[in-house]
Amino acid sequence: MDGGQVPGGFDRDALAQVPAALQGFVDQGALSGMVTLVWRGGEVVQVDTVGHRDVAAKAPMQRDTLFRIASMTKPVTSLAALQLMEEGKLRLDDPITKWIPELGGMQVLKDPTGPVDDTYPAPRDITVEDLMTHRSGLAYAFTSAGPIAQAHEDTLGPPLGYGVAPDWWLEKLGTLPLSYAPGERFHYSHATEVLGFLVARVEGKTLGEVLRERIFAPLGMADTDFWMPPEKAGRIAKLYKAPPEGGPLEDVSWPEPPQRFEFEAGGGGLISTADDYLKFARLMLGRGEVDRVRLVKPETLDMMTANRLTEVQRTHDFLGMPFWMSQGFGLGVSTIMDAEKHQWMGAGAEGAFGWPGAFGTWWQADPANDLILIYLIQDSMPLGPEAVTAMQGQRPNGRLALPVFQKMVYGALRA
Repeated sequence: MDGGQVPGGFDRDALAQVPAALQGFVDQGALSGMVTLVWRGGEVVQVDTVGHRDVAAKAPMQRDTLFRIASMTKPVTSLAALQLMEEGKLRLDDPITKWIPELGGMQVLKDPTGPVDDTYPAPRDITVEDLMTHRSGLAYAFTSAGPIAQAHEDTLGPPLGYGVAPDWWLEKLGTLPLSYAPGERFHYSHATEVLGFLVARVEGKTLGEVLRERIFAPLGMADTDFWMPPEKAGRIAKLYKAPPEGGPLEDVSWPEPPQRFEFEAGGGGLISTADDYLKFARLMLGRGEVDRVRLVKPETLDMMTANRLTEVQRTHDFLGMPFWMSQGFGLGVSTIMDAEKHQWMGAGAEGAFGWPGAFGTWWQADPANDLILIYLIQDSMPLGPEAVTAMQGQRPNGRLALPVFQKMVYGALRA
């Protein structure tokens, strides 16, 4: 096109500066590379592939590179639960013990950082809504402090639970006390793994089967799954760790199993691509419909993206940051409530929603601007006991690339 405009109402020259800015993080050794996508008004405006998916093999990032999207899985699992809700198979106020008796009669820590045997009986059962809003009282080892953090690691193993049976895992989870009483506060946790197994039990299928039948197949998300078949192995981006003391990136990828695991982590186990996840994000932006395919009612999607946290709950830090200063949380996604205050951590209009992943992946749908941004990297962060406490709000240099991407794209908007 002539002039300074590109499709979608962006300044072409300003948007063209994005890949060079991101390349700087690769050049300094903070990240191996990334794939970013900008969609607006019905079309993909720009896709950038920067750096390498495999540094040692000198294999470049490509548009169809596969990424472990970690907690970007959570909105997908949450949507499946809402589909079941629409069909009358579950309700938000249902106690989860209806399907998961392993989590009945839970105990609650008197002090969330205190001894694991100093507890009181939970005042009520966990509900489906508690799971979807992370107000169940459940925990992750890496988001917890004190003895409960190590107890989670010792009892359940790594956060994604690979190689164990879901029934065994739920039974073990039920032996651990809750960090908070159900409904009391947002505490990031295994809640969406539990939600995924609840969905699976309601349907009498594996979670992967449910998601394929209800979401992936209808949307044509052929590259999204809990397992990567061997023929796709060459497309996956390696997971790297940037040593805090400096030096080359360390490959900390784990091998994909030769067959599917029984455990499919609804809170963080999916592998996907930028274009595949775009289909899901467009469904969300389209209030449950995309390309004449409707998966949920508009009012269900509106409910999903509306804040459900109380004002008091939004005063609590998340991952060592005042995350809720500008945002709220709905049923599986966060939503921007104050665009001006949100400038401290990124960019987006009021009502924009999304959810990131632990390996640095991120997406956002912005209804006010008819805009979707997708940002995919593979940057390892600590996920062991008390990791968030140890980090004390500090973020590796590579994580600074995301706000740069966000602000540059929004800065390039002209109409």
